[in-house]
Amino acid sequence: MGPEEAGAAESVALIRELRARILFDRGRRPDFRTADGSYADDQDLDFGAWHFIARRKAGGRPLGYVRLSTPETGELFQTRAYLGARRYEEVLREYGFGVAETFEHSRLVVEHRARKLGLGVYLNAFAIAAARRLGAKAMIGTSGTADGQDRFHERFGFRPLPGTRRYVERYTEDVLIMLYQTAARQTGEYADVIERLEEDFESATVPLRQAGLAAAVDACEPAATETLLPVGAAAARRALDGTGEADGVWRPVIFDLGREADRNGLEELLASGEVRQVLDTIDEQLIELVSSRDPALRSSPRSVERAVAEQLGGVPAHDYGVWVWYPWSGRLVHLLPRGEFRLVRTDRNRGRIERPEQRRLLGRRVGIIGLSVGSSAALTFAMEGIGGAFKLADFDALSVSNLNRLRAGVHHVSLNKCVIAARQMLEIDPWLDIEIFPSGLTDETMEEFFTSGGGPVELLVEECDTPYVKIAARERARALGIPVVMDANDRGLLDVERFDLEPDRPLLHGRLGDATSRDLADLTPQEAVDVILTMVDRERISPELSASISRIGVTLSSWPQLASGVALGGALTADAARRILLGLPRPSGRFYTDLELLTAADRSTLT
Repeated sequence: MGPEEAGAAESVALIRELRARILFDRGRRPDFRTADGSYADDQDLDFGAWHFIARRKAGGRPLGYVRLSTPETGELFQTRAYLGARRYEEVLREYGFGVAETFEHSRLVVEHRARKLGLGVYLNAFAIAAARRLGAKAMIGTSGTADGQDRFHERFGFRPLPGTRRYVERYTEDVLIMLYQTAARQTGEYADVIERLEEDFESATVPLRQAGLAAAVDACEPAATETLLPVGAAAARRALDGTGEADGVWRPVIFDLGREADRNGLEELLASGEVRQVLDTIDEQLIELVSSRDPALRSSPRSVERAVAEQLGGVPAHDYGVWVWYPWSGRLVHLLPRGEFRLVRTDRNRGRIERPEQRRLLGRRVGIIGLSVGSSAALTFAMEGIGGAFKLADFDALSVSNLNRLRAGVHHVSLNKCVIAARQMLEIDPWLDIEIFPSGLTDETMEEFFTSGGGPVELLVEECDTPYVKIAARERARALGIPVVMDANDRGLLDVERFDLEPDRPLLHGRLGDATSRDLADLTPQEAVDVILTMVDRERISPELSASISRIGVTLSSWPQLASGVALGGALTADAARRILLGLPRPSGRFYTDLELLTAADRSTLT
């Protein structure tokens, strides 16, 4: 619509206020609120665009929105401004598209209280369906990364464009460009939804187009979301291993009672007898949520009560948020929605890790090899919010002798260490994106671990005992420009290799000379011990470890390790990883946090 059309200016004003209020996100993005307290998101791109508004029922209050811009307004595209005109056209040519056949998808927003209705899915699908019907060859758009928006778009078939990710102050998060090929009709999780909506596009838009507003999407009742995701009792049972046992299971099942399928599935699950314990602390969580947003409320119980009521927005507390079932323990836990849960869970990080930094960290993918010492790193990362996605690799199962240093119980004995770590991490945050490699890192799994599957690794924590794997992993990390951190579990040795900044840096700082992984493929046990000692610098190891080396395989079954050292290693690797992923100083090198020296009598600060 153009600004001269009857009612256009009024319609645009309403749309802009809706968008800005949702994007403001209770202060997360302050630039969308003006000094007088009103909300503003004024863009010339609004005139000439298609606007799709989601309502619970025809004529009802708008609950969500998405914009579709055609090539006629291509000079104003957000992606063009983000990349620059020349780079924008180069990117399209690189993928075989021209500016005259590329549409832009932008400003997908949904009210907080309406997100459980599945409106975001339908709006996104409707915009794609409309672009196809209007003749688009491609769709392009900017996407945030803080709350997994980019991964949400990937489920529709959008692909992130390499080299386009950067932090944007206005949105207080990293933003990247994503591209969708409309001809790829079978691409994406929601292909059937898109095709169905494409058939409905003409009849849905004609009446409102004449009124100056391009379209309204009213088919967003909760029941309409049943076909979108494999949730409910069937998915809960698929979480088991097919025999009704949960031994190898590590993914929880999440029920959103805003979906009829989930509501029915939860009722079936409760009736099945498989739930051993129900934990519902949503009232306390809601109080924490409103108090986290406004700590001053704590002084007034009545203000807290009003804020909680406003947060619920008429939704019964039992139905608010999600219910998470952990098959391996039989526990069913009631939690806040993902974004609110994470805001509360990491609230005490503020002052050390501010919310924009928290969101940046949650957008990163971390690989961890070796879940013995590495399990401490994995759990510390999960607790501190360092990484929202993980790849875990270890071929080994927990043994009784591992219980001297691993956070595990006797009921975990014989269970793969990846499974144990994944379960514990998902009990901290059930929305973490975790992939496990229970056969360990091998030549066959190397490519998938580093670059495929859910996405490329952006930082590697290497804690395995096999020399071949230690070097092979670094060779791959260096080739891909991935930084590597390692804790040696002796004298608090932290090893950092910034292959992202130094692509030609020698592996392990040149400790092994020009040796490659192939040179270490068939070592005898004694040769392996010698290589590892060379890696960690035998001249600097602790006296206790030095005295133990000759006893390994004779009177000692393996390398001596203590829980205190493993816990320290988790702290050291987490601190290094957080600094690296946030772009803070953390150079390559070797650093010792030797507690015996640091707490020696002459180090006391008491006079």
